Amino acid sequence: MTGLNRTVLGWLALASAGFLLLPWYAIEDGFWRFGWLLDGWPLDPDYAPAIMLLLQGEKPWLWPVAGFLLLPLVALGRPRTAPLAQGVLLAAGGLGVAYILGQGFAIGIPGWTFASLEAAFGPLGDRQFGMGYGALLTATGLFFLFTLGCAARGAVNGDGFVVGSIGLIVMVVALFIFFPVARILVSALQTNEGALSLTVFLDKLLVGKIWGLDCVYSHRACGVAWNSFALAVAVGAGTTLLGLAFALVVTRTGFPAKRLFRGLTVLPIITPPFVIGLALILLFGQSGAVTSLLEWAFGIPASRWLYGFTGVWLAQMLAFTPIAFLVLIGVVEGVSPSVEEAAQTLRADAWTTLRTVSLPLMRPGLANAFLLGFIESMADFGNPMVLGGNFSVLSTEIFFAIVGAQYDQGRAAVLALVLLFFTLLAFWAQRRWLGRRSYTSVTGKGDAGVPVALPRRFSGLLFAVTVPWALMTAVIYSTILFGGFVNLWGLDHTLTLRHYVDAFGVTVGDHGLVWSGGAWNSFFTTIAISTISAPLTAAIGLLTAYLLVRQRFLGKQAFEFGTMLSFAIPGTVIGVSYVLAFNVPPLELTGTGIILVISFIFRNMPVGVRAGVAAMSQLDSSLDEASLTLGANSWQTIRRVVLPLLRPAILAALVYSFVRAMTAISAVIFLVSAEYDMATAYILGRVENNDYGLSIAYSSVLILVMFAAISVFQLMVGERRLGRRSGPQAGKLDLGGQPA
Repeated sequence: MTGLNRTVLGWLALASAGFLLLPWYAIEDGFWRFGWLLDGWPLDPDYAPAIMLLLQGEKPWLWPVAGFLLLPLVALGRPRTAPLAQGVLLAAGGLGVAYILGQGFAIGIPGWTFASLEAAFGPLGDRQFGMGYGALLTATGLFFLFTLGCAARGAVNGDGFVVGSIGLIVMVVALFIFFPVARILVSALQTNEGALSLTVFLDKLLVGKIWGLDCVYSHRACGVAWNSFALAVAVGAGTTLLGLAFALVVTRTGFPAKRLFRGLTVLPIITPPFVIGLALILLFGQSGAVTSLLEWAFGIPASRWLYGFTGVWLAQMLAFTPIAFLVLIGVVEGVSPSVEEAAQTLRADAWTTLRTVSLPLMRPGLANAFLLGFIESMADFGNPMVLGGNFSVLSTEIFFAIVGAQYDQGRAAVLALVLLFFTLLAFWAQRRWLGRRSYTSVTGKGDAGVPVALPRRFSGLLFAVTVPWALMTAVIYSTILFGGFVNLWGLDHTLTLRHYVDAFGVTVGDHGLVWSGGAWNSFFTTIAISTISAPLTAAIGLLTAYLLVRQRFLGKQAFEFGTMLSFAIPGTVIGVSYVLAFNVPPLELTGTGIILVISFIFRNMPVGVRAGVAAMSQLDSSLDEASLTLGANSWQTIRRVVLPLLRPAILAALVYSFVRAMTAISAVIFLVSAEYDMATAYILGRVENNDYGLSIAYSSVLILVMFAAISVFQLMVGERRLGRRSGPQAGKLDLGGQPA
């Protein structure tokens, strides 16, 4: 039996198993519950496979699926070059998947989904729910039969694994990125009755609460769009400048506490985003420690200055500056010392060299750091929720439109589109600012130069900015830790473990240990969801990176744009779009753990893609070619050659996705349920109830978990080396196995 026939039989067996054996529709108890095996399967219509439903006279629209499963049998025994075999695989796979999706969208819980279909075919008299195991496996098997047909036709040199990988990424990106975003657009154009109306869309879009400019002429609040935009620009600029200052201090000065600086800049990344805002309240709120001290010592009365633009900006600066620092430290280290030495050889002083040589070469990093700060500020939900006061932003308005008494999905969709417009505008502005210039300064040649010293006055300015900021960060985290051990911050500072007991208490009952703490459910759920999503995120991201770096195929640029689009979409928009797209058949995922896993995968996937692209770009393609020449296929080459050399990128993707899943809030707040509650949503609920002690205690535990993950990551990966050292050290190996 040829390789093509074995592969066709394998995917056909998978598709047939879904049709013949597994429940076609979603199980009410959940995807990971298997009680249906002992509860009426396979005859009970709630758990029956498609074939049993058809034999019982139900769901007659599923009969064509059986035909698509029989059609590939025609291709068996024929060579892959036979036009008939190729055509059969393309028709059975492509049309089969299209039909399964089409009937899923056309027939929902009330019957026909579209009035035009009911008018054409009459009342259906039956209904169907979301797709389950059977539909998923059948569609998957048919889809890969389609990619086999494409490979047999010669796509991407006829490599079935590569064609299947490209098809898989395109399919999941279309389902879980493009489809939800398109669903937002449609929802924004719909009336309450479901009809499309541009007038309704414009009425919801062009309102004063979104675009009002009364603040220019009075003390009234601006529209939420301008509030969000102004805040995002201020945060983007501030985090970029502060991140650059920290990067220069760490890499270009003799400051003795560089390791401490690195540690303080990492801490906010492993902290739930609104916890910093909570710590600011404990310090600078009306009953805060600093406020009380200033009133006692200098008679300065307490005020509400912290609640509004200033407080949200300060909290976001503390939360997002580390991201800018991590982006910029690599850029600062990457500036070639030989280029700076050349400038000084031409009699440029230290300030001129910095201004005309070093900073222009850092331009891509500065642009990326600003973009990250801008997008993170736009998407941030926790800090505006805690510190916003009367200062409203798009993310909080979207939240209240969904969960508030008004429950206006159309308004939430319009606000999400405005937010998405601003982020895409920032992407466009970044690309225009960078242009097509080359900023390359690290090549394959050795560079043993010494970075040029910073101007003395400029160094003093950097110290004057970074040291107080680092001290404030240390004070804030001390406050977070201390606040969990006092009875009531600001009023009763008696030391206690009550908050930790309430959150993570364990008692002994009649049947053994009882997890009596109120936070255990959300904690275990968060750990489980993060652990499941992290390897999937890394796998999809690195597979995408392999396709982008090593393969050439039609539509490659559009493919790359699609995989990176989720990075440009703020988490708030992702949350709303998932609620709109996956709350009804054929993909009913709302309220399940699967929707949380999927949201984390596609929210964090671009990090794995970029890490993989960066690492794979340093690997000579001759390694792959040698493996293929020796008879290995693409999958064996990836598994035995490429992956062992991508260990740092794999670890980076795993740890980042795990940490972000543990601390995410903007998308999660819309997707959690009573059964699947996440840590950040639980903490935010306690904050809204003014239970600050338990919130801080829980946050402290999360910080320790995240810090352990980051420490393991840094221990296993180590620091990047660019070859600027005195010479090789005998016997010492780096992670790639080469002499260091």
